[in-house]
Amino acid sequence: MTRVILVRHGESTSNIAGIVQGRGNLNQPELQSTLTAKGQQQATLAGKALKNIKFDYAYVSPLVRTQQTAAYIFQEFQTVPKAIADHNLCEIDLELWEGIDFEKVRLDFPVAYEQWQNQPDQFKLGDRYPIVDLFAQARDFWQETLPKHPNDTILLVGHSGINRALICTALGVEIDSYHCLQQYNCAISVLNFQQGQAQLESVNVVTHLEPILSSYLPPLKKNHQGVRILLVRHGETDWNRQKRFQGQIDVPLNPKGEEQAELTGKFLANIKIDCAFSSSMLRPKQTAIKILDPFHSNLDVLKDLVLSDRLREISHGKWEGKLEAEIVAEFPGELQRWQTEPQVVQMPEGENLDQVWQRVAEAWQEIIRSVPVGHTALVVAHDAVNKAILCQVFGLGTEYFWTFKQGNGGVSVIDYPLGAEHLPILQTMNVTSHISESILDQTVAGAL
Repeated sequence: MTRVILVRHGESTSNIAGIVQGRGNLNQPELQSTLTAKGQQQATLAGKALKNIKFDYAYVSPLVRTQQTAAYIFQEFQTVPKAIADHNLCEIDLELWEGIDFEKVRLDFPVAYEQWQNQPDQFKLGDRYPIVDLFAQARDFWQETLPKHPNDTILLVGHSGINRALICTALGVEIDSYHCLQQYNCAISVLNFQQGQAQLESVNVVTHLEPILSSYLPPLKKNHQGVRILLVRHGETDWNRQKRFQGQIDVPLNPKGEEQAELTGKFLANIKIDCAFSSSMLRPKQTAIKILDPFHSNLDVLKDLVLSDRLREISHGKWEGKLEAEIVAEFPGELQRWQTEPQVVQMPEGENLDQVWQRVAEAWQEIIRSVPVGHTALVVAHDAVNKAILCQVFGLGTEYFWTFKQGNGGVSVIDYPLGAEHLPILQTMNVTSHISESILDQTVAGAL
């Protein structure tokens, strides 16, 4: 497996001035934006969060703010990886806008600005399509870089735009979902590549920045007029640890899972939760109660926690209660198909992913439409259910089932800043550092 850890540069002078940076003055470093004192601190905190990971190589955008960020990160490492400046990690090319503040851009380029915000695949500046070009640049980076690093762990230090394009192209996400991913200054994202397939382990994690942010989660956008959803997977069960398929068998949390739920509750204790939803099964319900009680006294968990059968785990039918070896013996070839072509598998006397997609989509739409504007909702469900939700955020079908990792007690944040009828933003995904004190997901990799 090749592991790629992406970091966006720290806060820059252009960030705080509200000026479009792009890749302006690429050949004139003295004219480029530089890190602020806060940006330097962010980079140092990112270095502390990553210092226990052995990196084989680092690839860094040649722009000054990213080079400075990498230098502060490396100061925290005992062993500094070989660093390579790669032009394919440069930020999006917005030449006509660079050096201009965003409000002036909005007023002077109304058509292009609207395309940039709402139709990224059609965004045209002069005779170029900057986001289309950025995605091509990201694909070039993967094609040139991944073959060189089988089984390596590499660090990428880049920018908001290119990091989003890199994640999207790795996963197969289309350009029109470009703005559905957030990248905060010095946030950390993790991609795993195995046998040509990419899995997003986590995205836009900012827990290491808490001394600066005063929160473990990315802040709401300034124009936020919608709802925020905290999506959580239930804590560990004994069957998770045994790698036994549980599906819709009502297996309770084990002591480790109870601890994970309590830690998740503490992690979210300072977040105002206005309403809460859970799968009707025992393990997510137990997790939801431990998150809400005693930290959210505004909610009566016995009355206010809404239980949904449509959020139940996928039914594995005759696989339920069995270990992988037992399934291999009883259903030859089916487990391998489940692991490689999940969209074509019909669980014997159970469900297929099309059925899961449909009921989850219905439940999710009902939830986001029921949450009042300005409110935050907690949703606690299962691995397959959460995967389905995340795929649907990006318009991905059942063939992308394995694209998003979901650890026990992992927290994801999905914002609908303009309301339920508009595109969502995945603010952060699969945060598990409150459980393992590591930026990497170290929860058990058990069966569903």
